[in-house]
Order: sequence, then C-alpha cells, then structure tokens
Amino acid sequence: MVNYAALSRLVHDSAYAHGGSISAEHGIGQRKRDMLTDYKSPVELDLMHRIKHALDPLNLLNPGKVLEART
Repeated sequence: MVNYAALSRLVHDSAYAHGGSISAEHGIGQRKRDMLTDYKSPVELDLMHRIKHALDPLNLLNPGKVLEART
C-alpha cells in the first residue's frame, strides 16, 4: 500500500515545480497546514498572518486551524 504522506509530497512537489499551488478554491485545509512553510515564502506567510489579524484581531475564528498563533 502506498504511504499517503509520501504520495502527497510527490504530488505537491510536482505541482509546485510546474507553477502550481498546494491549495485550491477550498483553501489549504488542516491536512496541509504543516506543509505551508515548505511551499510559501516567509513574506507570503507574513502576509497571510497580517490579513488574518486584520479580519480577526481577537483570533476567534478557527484559531490555529490554518495559521499557527503568533506570540
């Protein structure tokens, strides 16, 4: 049986190498959350955090589901 994590990594690496993204119209999802740092630059991650904070300054909406909380 194929290991899901290994297959997922292979698919996402290939998509990324061809200009694709690990997310689609439904967003990143919890399953891929830990992969964000592999495929998004620090600048992109910072922008995501800034947008999240602007829209949800108290971090009430799905805290920690996609972006880890900043201290």
